[in-house]
Amino acid sequence: MSHKKIALFPGSFDPFTNGHLNTVERASKLFDEVVIGIFTNTTKKPLFSPEEKRDLAAESVAHIENVRVVTQSEGLTINIAKELGANFLIRGVRNGQDYEYEKNIAFMNKQMDPEIETVFLLADESFSNISSSMIKEIAKFDGNVSSFVPENVNKALKVKYGQDE
Repeated sequence: MSHKKIALFPGSFDPFTNGHLNTVERASKLFDEVVIGIFTNTTKKPLFSPEEKRDLAAESVAHIENVRVVTQSEGLTINIAKELGANFLIRGVRNGQDYEYEKNIAFMNKQMDPEIETVFLLADESFSNISSSMIKEIAKFDGNVSSFVPENVNKALKVKYGQDE
């Protein structure tokens, strides 16, 4: 077993937000390596392809040395964590609703693999109201989302919705 602290931050990241970026920046100070896992959420219809999401996230975190991005189309998060050698899962929590949802998943993951620890990072207050689905809704109707997403993601949203200058 590796003594290197590797954390997997799984999500659909559709799109990658400043809240996600903040979580990754903070996690990068706690762990030797942070792996952003771009996973397919089977209950959501994605705006961006897995490759687009990977590229947008990778560009957004390029300034953080110990972070890399992977895509995975299917499989249980806990098994993917094991494959990646991750012994921690990172989850960003914005509110009580997120906590209740994430707590149940964490308990389930713990039963499946007691070696992998879930770490909750409380969202900074300035990001606690941001969700990818809200950002897509605002961007779709030409609203300004530049304060909620990295610049490259903002440009990609404009292109997706045919609003590029």
